[in-house]
Amino acid sequence: MAYTYRYPRPAITTDAVVLSKNSGETEVLLIQRKKPPFRGYWAFPGGFAEMDETLETCAARELKEETGLDNVALCQFRAYSEVDRDPRGRTISVVFYGFADPEEKKVIADDDASEAQWFPISYLPELAFDHHKILTGLLTFLNKG
Repeated sequence: MAYTYRYPRPAITTDAVVLSKNSGETEVLLIQRKKPPFRGYWAFPGGFAEMDETLETCAARELKEETGLDNVALCQFRAYSEVDRDPRGRTISVVFYGFADPEEKKVIADDDASEAQWFPISYLPELAFDHHKILTGLLTFLNKG
């Protein structure tokens, strides 16, 4: 099906922020990007929504494709829509979050990820896009609850 619009449209992506505990410390799941932009940088599992899927389905699909995790209940957090957040063009990301069972958090990088790894939130690598801002916002939100 061809789509023709009079005005340009932004792309929609999802990001999955998955947290877990390890010896009492909170960890976050990150993937190392295999492709530009930000090749080699760490980021949340995520990607572009397909035309035939919901945002919830997109977030779960990207999480499974890039890390192998498929047993995480994801909740919608918020949308990030800064105009310059993605150098490829106008992209809006809807962020989901969830918590992995500490006993079931084995990950395997695949698809657009060259690596998948858990990092303590107190010791993070440099993150791609606006993912540091997203994580800070999510942690603030969770700590208020």
